[in-house]
Amino acid sequence: MRMIICTGNAGKLREIRTRLPEGFEAITLVDAGLPADLPEDGDTLEANALQKARYAFERTELPCLADDSGLEVRALGGRPGPLSARYAGEPRDDEANMALLLRELTGAADRAARFRTVLAWVTPAEARLFEGTVEGSIALTRRGSSGFGYDPLFVPTGEARTFAEMQLHEKQAVSHRARAMNHWLAYLLGR
Repeated sequence: MRMIICTGNAGKLREIRTRLPEGFEAITLVDAGLPADLPEDGDTLEANALQKARYAFERTELPCLADDSGLEVRALGGRPGPLSARYAGEPRDDEANMALLLRELTGAADRAARFRTVLAWVTPAEARLFEGTVEGSIALTRRGSSGFGYDPLFVPTGEARTFAEMQLHEKQAVSHRARAMNHWLAYLLGR
């Protein structure tokens, strides 16, 4: 099956591609002649994922898988949420986002957080959503050099390491994106 993975984020692309079943040919937005940064002006992860997948599908008529992920911090009332990638403003800057998050949590005793991913699967026959969540907390300082986004700050429950201190296969065993992918794959493969 030929499909489009609707992201310009190299880290997300790598994580999704490693999970695709045999027989899937996943092309990028750029391969499909689309911009690497698709519109996402919804106020929820669900709205953004659907917007991106529908945008690409309407222009290519190929099945499209889009991801929108957000970090939800309890002490911040669920922020940054859908604005996670642009938390510190434009242009997107992982370092600036993490610096702002750490400043806002200075002195906070409650550092509980969760990562949530919503995948939108749009085909000629349907539009479906699949969600994955992982609970955890925000570290006091950045740790690790793997991954992307907030990975150097996020410590999943039951772990002492941040996502950025894990190997990709270790992160995928517990991550929000992997859990959303598991739901999508189970649906796709009829399990």
